[in-house]
Amino acid sequence: MDKNSIWGLVIIGAILIGYTYLTKPSDEEVKAMKTRDSIASVERLRNETLEAARIEGLKKQYEEQKSDTVALKKAYGAFAGAVQQKEEVITLENKLVKLSINTLGGRVSNVELKEYQTHDAEKLMLWGEKNSKFGLTFYADNKAMYSQDLFFTPVNAVKTVDATTAKQVVSMRLLAGQGKYIEYRYTLEPDSYKVGFDINVVGMQNVIQRDLTFNWAADIPSQEKGRKFENQYTALYYKFLGDDIESLSASGEDEEPISTKVKWIGFKQQFFSSVLIADDSFKGIELKSTDMEETSPILKNFSAAISLPYQGSQLENYPMNFYFGPNKFKTLREYGKDYDGVDIELHKLVDLGWMIFGWVNRYFVIPIFNFLEGFISNYGIIILILTIIIKLILAPLTYKSYMSTAKMKVLKPEIDAINEKIPKDKAMERQQATMALYKKAGVNPMGGCLPMLVQFPFLIALFRFFPSSIELRQKSFLWAEDLSSYDSIVDLGFHIPMYGDHISLFCLLMAITNLIYTRMNGQMQSSQQMPGMQTMMYLMPVMFLFWFNSYASGLSYYYFIATLFTVVQTWAIRKYLVDDDKVLAMLEANKKKPAKKKSNFQKRLEEAAKQKGYKPPKK
Repeated sequence: MDKNSIWGLVIIGAILIGYTYLTKPSDEEVKAMKTRDSIASVERLRNETLEAARIEGLKKQYEEQKSDTVALKKAYGAFAGAVQQKEEVITLENKLVKLSINTLGGRVSNVELKEYQTHDAEKLMLWGEKNSKFGLTFYADNKAMYSQDLFFTPVNAVKTVDATTAKQVVSMRLLAGQGKYIEYRYTLEPDSYKVGFDINVVGMQNVIQRDLTFNWAADIPSQEKGRKFENQYTALYYKFLGDDIESLSASGEDEEPISTKVKWIGFKQQFFSSVLIADDSFKGIELKSTDMEETSPILKNFSAAISLPYQGSQLENYPMNFYFGPNKFKTLREYGKDYDGVDIELHKLVDLGWMIFGWVNRYFVIPIFNFLEGFISNYGIIILILTIIIKLILAPLTYKSYMSTAKMKVLKPEIDAINEKIPKDKAMERQQATMALYKKAGVNPMGGCLPMLVQFPFLIALFRFFPSSIELRQKSFLWAEDLSSYDSIVDLGFHIPMYGDHISLFCLLMAITNLIYTRMNGQMQSSQQMPGMQTMMYLMPVMFLFWFNSYASGLSYYYFIATLFTVVQTWAIRKYLVDDDKVLAMLEANKKKPAKKKSNFQKRLEEAAKQKGYKPPKK
């Protein structure tokens, strides 16, 4: 190594030593560096701790999930996978109805009738999701299972762009393994109130041990203005297969176990119904109806538990249909046919009255009412015309009844003379003498009863028709906002027992016209009435005032018009057609005619009198 090389190495070493000395950190810098190192160490340790905790949490979560899965498997068996899922609502809808189908339970949770509203302009729901049941109870792995608590999976849910032109189908399946499930299949046709409902049990022969029970229960909300009146027409109905229709009591609590075959079960409201219809029949049913408190927005709770026999086959099918719609006679007739064309009598959900009263409504009142609907949109005018038609048809009977009363009236002096001549304690003699006078004058004391008897079915039939007629619902006339409910003109602000908290004007007018008619009839009486009868006759219109104050204003309006028309008829007959002097002359002429053969009634009366020792006077 030469001299220059040595000096070069020395210089480089001196430079390195100098650089090291010059760049040496101060004590403050050394302290700061140590602090930064400590912070970094702590941060690193924290991150390592958090990561360890995260990993530990994941391990714990995994273990909990394993534990939950075991618990769910233990509690729900093959249906454990149907417990923890996301709730979803699927809608079926056409122009008439809207159904909300919830994946929780796969059930119909809401039914809306789109063409109608409640009395306070809210959506009309046949029942709500709360406090309702819709699903199966069954046994699997020796444990009771409730499908309403389990999640169904939508399968092949067909959605249509235009719900009015094609049917919609939704299948909800409660899965229990590969190829094993319980299926609810809903089908909604366009422009239809009927919903197809099929329950299919597939591949469950090793899962389900016993028969299934379909539970359907719902709180029935108040839809109308007059709660008390509405409650009278809300009841649980059912029809025996090939037999009559029955119902549970519309008041209080009632229940009925039924072992015979039933075709359908209906949760009937005043103007709307939800009806479950079997393709074949139901057997083994328990029905229950419970009234709610008057302050509740719910009228009643209806429930039906229906046994579905399970044979353990690969496929078990239970086909049914729902009717969600109005209680309109014509509409129910259209939907009241089964697949064989047999009438299942859904129209009997409209209470038209018993026997002859129902016939009058069905074959006389409803056809006329429907005919007038085709030309007139104002239902107050329709009721007026219907009333006039009925009164004109019955006019000959009204005339005959009046003539009978007029004959009795002109004979009143002679009857009074008989009553004065014969003491009260000889009632049989009085009656015998009176009947002899009637026979001689050609008067039938029962002549006025038959016309009234013929008119009576019309009176009762219309009493049943108007409160049940959905056509009048929310239809206004004059001051009445709703002809199916009461027409309050004054709200009292307090409640009068048996009367209510309001004044209905049509009811008041009806009571007034009845008082006038009672007064006219009182003037036509032939003899003294039984004690208290006159008071009772005047009391009846007052009682009507209490009875009808909360009834449908359409009914009070009809009775008002009908009674007013009768008053006018009676006045016209009295003034222009019947003269008391002419009637008396006719009766006097009858007395001069040869005696007629005694009637069977008179013979029986005389025989009874003879048994009591009475001898008729010699002629």
